[in-house]
Amino acid sequence: MMRIAVAGFQHETNTFATNPTRLADFEVADSWPGLLEDRAVITETLGLNLPIAGFCAAARDAGVDVVPLLWCAAEPSGRVDDTTFEAITARILTKLRAAGPLDALYLDLHGAMVTESEDDGEGALLRALRARFGTALPIGISLDLHANISAATAQLVEAITVYRTYPHLDMAETGARCLPLLLAAIDAQRQGLPRPIVIRHAPFLLPLPAQDTSAEPLASLYAQVAAVAGEPGCHAELALGFTAADTAHTGPAVVAQAPDLARATALADEINASLIAAAPSFDTSLFDPEAAVAKALAVTAPEPVIIADVQDNPGAGASSDTTGLLKALVAAEAENAILGLLDDPEIAARAHAAGPGAVIDAALGGRASIAGDSPFTGRFQVETLGDGHCAYTGAMYGGGTAILGPVAVLRVLGAGSVRVVVGSRRSQCLDRAIFTHVGLDPSAAKIVVVKSTLHYRADFAPGAAAVISCAAPGGFPCRLDTLPYRRLRPGLRLGPEADAPVAGEALHEAAPP
Repeated sequence: MMRIAVAGFQHETNTFATNPTRLADFEVADSWPGLLEDRAVITETLGLNLPIAGFCAAARDAGVDVVPLLWCAAEPSGRVDDTTFEAITARILTKLRAAGPLDALYLDLHGAMVTESEDDGEGALLRALRARFGTALPIGISLDLHANISAATAQLVEAITVYRTYPHLDMAETGARCLPLLLAAIDAQRQGLPRPIVIRHAPFLLPLPAQDTSAEPLASLYAQVAAVAGEPGCHAELALGFTAADTAHTGPAVVAQAPDLARATALADEINASLIAAAPSFDTSLFDPEAAVAKALAVTAPEPVIIADVQDNPGAGASSDTTGLLKALVAAEAENAILGLLDDPEIAARAHAAGPGAVIDAALGGRASIAGDSPFTGRFQVETLGDGHCAYTGAMYGGGTAILGPVAVLRVLGAGSVRVVVGSRRSQCLDRAIFTHVGLDPSAAKIVVVKSTLHYRADFAPGAAAVISCAAPGGFPCRLDTLPYRRLRPGLRLGPEADAPVAGEALHEAAPP
């Protein structure tokens, strides 16, 4: 029976965030399980929308003996400290060495990990694996749609799959799609046949709010990518990149694989050309908080209007505690508005101490030292309290449980009717359960503010009267010309627009190296 080892080491690194990512961040359970080892890698991810779960299920169905090693993921944040990266890498290497004879290795990675010392975290992990085990062990990897794929990573593996949906509804499917590619790589290696992988990078960055794969032009681009599999021995993937990672390989990338280099090159060039041609079609518009609230209030339909606080998305490394939209809602005297999830452990603790019905004066949020942001000072009534165990129900994370710490629903007293769900641990508001688990019904609200960039669309957009992307101050800037990039490759446009600023131009005061 064929034996394939499986492991996972996921992190999406916001290099502009100041909070380093440490071992404890990988060990704790948040929206996903905490660090898993050995058999728990399979049992604790079973049935979840995770790549490793999809790969293991496909391997089981194919009669492959899966050898689980380790799996971990941390909430997006700042650079992974070197001690943590080296410790997790060492554990994977040790377990792999003890696993006995293997036919291949599958890795569930993100593709945008940056460490203190390495701009290409995945490449560094793969180099360590190759240094220990050589090139005789075929390696297949699955990556996030927001991966920043380096040329080194593409050349250090035999198979690559990438999510094709944003919101990421196909994570498990992407892991499963890696199995036949890895089996083909094993067979090709045994026969001495080539299966070259070619990578091409687009000449522009694509802000995440413009990366909705259900809309054009991406719907057609991903159909083109999927169609490549109809050609024997050929495969292609498209990653759109994570713009908050300041590296030389940041941005969209196409990878293509074929039985010969010429065909792989042609496929990569064709898809990349289609992506470049589609650049003028991307919608990168964003509203300021006051304009977003005014636009929402002008909607007369009975269904809710969703406002996405795209730059305070903890799923992209932001603090999830900024108050720009909250202030705009209160200033406009908005009625029947709810906002979540605002991370403020101190105020959540005060609400729990005070109890339901109590009125507290507090300075809420605004503690992350974000330019243009400050706490919202006001009087609040404590309406509901919870322990923060939030069972997801949406298509993306359904079946999983978020651990949010103590949670409180606070109603802002004064004009209007605004409620805020305050939690004690950063978590992206991408599932209606963030509200329903504390008794709020998003479908009954007039305005629903979610701290999310685009994942929220899977669960909140259906049935909404309108969806508005708002650029309130936050730690995940989506107006890319505001970011002090220093490491992007020269000539890279900071957006798909033809007149977008170009990396290397004097856009900002130079930061120290």
